[in-house]
Amino acid sequence: MDKTRRTFVKNTALGSLAMSMSAYSYRRIMGANDRVRVGCVGFSDRYRSSLFPPFKKLHKEMNFELTGLSDIWNKRTDEGGKFFEKELGNKVTIFRNNDELYDSKSVDAVFISTADFQHAVHTIEAVRAGCDVYAEKPLAETMEDNRNLLKAVKASKQVFSVGSQRRSGPNYHQAKDFINSGQFGPIVMVELFWNVNQPGRWRRPDLVAGLKESDVDWTRYQINRPKTAFDPRKYLEYRLFWPYSSGIPGQWMAHQIDTVHWFSGFQYPRSVVANGGIYQWKDGRTNADTMAVTFDYGPLNDKSSGFQVIYLSRFSNSAAGVKELYYSNAGMINLDTNEISSEGGLRKREAEAMGLKENLLSPRKLAGESAASDAVMGNDPMTFLHVKNWMECVRDRKETNAPIEVGYSQSIATIMSNAAYRTGQKVEFDPKRQEVIAGGKIFKY
Repeated sequence: MDKTRRTFVKNTALGSLAMSMSAYSYRRIMGANDRVRVGCVGFSDRYRSSLFPPFKKLHKEMNFELTGLSDIWNKRTDEGGKFFEKELGNKVTIFRNNDELYDSKSVDAVFISTADFQHAVHTIEAVRAGCDVYAEKPLAETMEDNRNLLKAVKASKQVFSVGSQRRSGPNYHQAKDFINSGQFGPIVMVELFWNVNQPGRWRRPDLVAGLKESDVDWTRYQINRPKTAFDPRKYLEYRLFWPYSSGIPGQWMAHQIDTVHWFSGFQYPRSVVANGGIYQWKDGRTNADTMAVTFDYGPLNDKSSGFQVIYLSRFSNSAAGVKELYYSNAGMINLDTNEISSEGGLRKREAEAMGLKENLLSPRKLAGESAASDAVMGNDPMTFLHVKNWMECVRDRKETNAPIEVGYSQSIATIMSNAAYRTGQKVEFDPKRQEVIAGGKIFKY
């Protein structure tokens, strides 16, 4: 009874703020000047080149300290330990796996940049250990992982951000505001491109040649995927092999389709169809090197309204590069050039022939830089802003620019795309069961 009374008095004094936060969160906001201890889960190329640089620039002024590194490959723990000591001037504690890391009670927050299929499980581990999380996308590659992750993060009240850095880009915020203001008009079509000509993309031949099973914890690596014999390619070049990665949908499409959700307000497509194959780089991969995906977005109960999204991606020719083009009847938004223009809009002659008025946007520029798309994006200003946003939210306990719902929603779209490609079926989403349906069946592997 005494304990209950004390809890009641405490909650009453804190008001609605305390009611919406975990006890852990409250302690952190009360100790705003305390140092935040951060762990690196997965010393990947992505972490080293893109996530660490912003952290290094910001950690002193924001009183964050990198204290731990968890990786199941001994080469990465050796490299990571030396890297952090050189870059930060202090040693970090090395852990062979995440169980050791969280059992040590030595971290308050973590960066997760492990293999694609591991992000969901690793995030669940982190929030259950009371840690705030910045997790790379794709957040989940199966709906079972996606649902479990959403439930765990929502139950934990931890600060979470998925690494969809466009959500922190000033030009994207301006484009969203312009669309939401009504000035753009209804979206009628979106075209998304991500093209490269890079035979080495996602390949690590030199590392593959030297990797031995004794160097890694192969059993722990596979987590909840079907158990198979050790394969260094599936460890180091996992993005080429399903079910360790969906490849193009999870790696590239996740970024751009998330922007569609953000701008339109839709949480997932009505339907998806896809085609593609391994046309150029026949190196044993099982994920496509070329894909074309068509999305249909709109209200489920009104098929007469909505818009289409075309996504094209190839590894064999880089023409057109990376582009995001939004069209309305009055013009377009080009997020490659950061321009709003009347291109393609309804002009006077065509309008008057049908008794309509001219419908043209006034040209304007969007502030900010385009999103980086190179393999190494260490200088990407959006990633800097995105990491900064997460660090600020760890401090003030506010919601990040890319909370768990963002990751959950974009994962639905990428899972639907992968299902459409692999089954050859038109794919839909069942909102009641929260399942991706292909050919009348639930898609898993």
